[in-house]
Amino acid sequence: MLLKKNKSWDMKSIGLKPTDITPKHLFDSRRKFIANSGKTMLGLGIGAIAGGLPLMANMKTAHATTPLNAMKSMVHTLGRLGEEKLTEFDAATQYNNFYEFGTGKSDPYENSGDFKTTPWTVSIEGEVANRGVYDFNDLVKPHQLEERVYRFRCVEAWAMVVPWVGVQLSDVIKRLEPTSKARYVAFETLHDPDQMPGQRGFGFKWPYVEGLRMDEAMNPLSLLCTGMYGETLPNQNGAPIRLVTPWKYGFKSIKSIVRISFTEEQPPTTWNMIAPREYGFYSNVNPKVSHPRWSQARERVVGDGLFSSKRPTLMFNGYEEEVASLYADMDLQKNY
Repeated sequence: MLLKKNKSWDMKSIGLKPTDITPKHLFDSRRKFIANSGKTMLGLGIGAIAGGLPLMANMKTAHATTPLNAMKSMVHTLGRLGEEKLTEFDAATQYNNFYEFGTGKSDPYENSGDFKTTPWTVSIEGEVANRGVYDFNDLVKPHQLEERVYRFRCVEAWAMVVPWVGVQLSDVIKRLEPTSKARYVAFETLHDPDQMPGQRGFGFKWPYVEGLRMDEAMNPLSLLCTGMYGETLPNQNGAPIRLVTPWKYGFKSIKSIVRISFTEEQPPTTWNMIAPREYGFYSNVNPKVSHPRWSQARERVVGDGLFSSKRPTLMFNGYEEEVASLYADMDLQKNY
């Protein structure tokens, strides 16, 4: 597939230059984060919030990825990026949450090397005309790949800037032809404890599930992502297909999707089921609504071997102009 230039979302002055995208030859000098995210079910990285985590010099070979036909010089983004730099590839792929492979920040990288992502199918179900089981390539193949640089904000109050490659979710949904009863879109991650060691012992009710209201799914920002940094997704980042919703906390961007269902009723979501007081269905980035155990008013940026100093969190992660209308009649203090 060819990368498509984002026709309507170019920013005249975003502070990012094509040279800010990390060159591929620098990706190969892998380094590794020390994991210190907390191992309890509801810990969610308190140690990571408290301070920076240095990178280790010794690094094993990175997981194999395949280059996509994407032009690294095409930088398109939304949100108020200012002078932000792209997060280094090593940091974005070795410091993340994917509890299916463990609760430590480096666990997904360390434990997903043998994860099999081919063949891969996605089941389309529910209130939709074109139900069926699709090879994931067939699901996205009719659409041209786009590279989009998005801010990424974790509920743990750390942030990245990542160049994702994928297809606009609304384009896929239109082709699937949901019925008039479809008010929500539900997503489900693969459940395979043999491949995903985190599913064998961690206290979730697997598989991991997430969902969006239909108008959120149809918003042009929502992306079905198949790559990052110009290559296919690494296993630890949700290969071979994941969701990216940049105005929401990162756990909404579900990884390794095997099922997409169109529903009339609001679907259950994993973190909301585990701790409804702490994690709402919407989970929009909102500096005015604190997590019960920490403030969301400021965030730390991952990269360069440790965290930067804190900076203010932006409403909707900087995408207020694009998404605020979705919630115009809602009390965002209650519907968090």
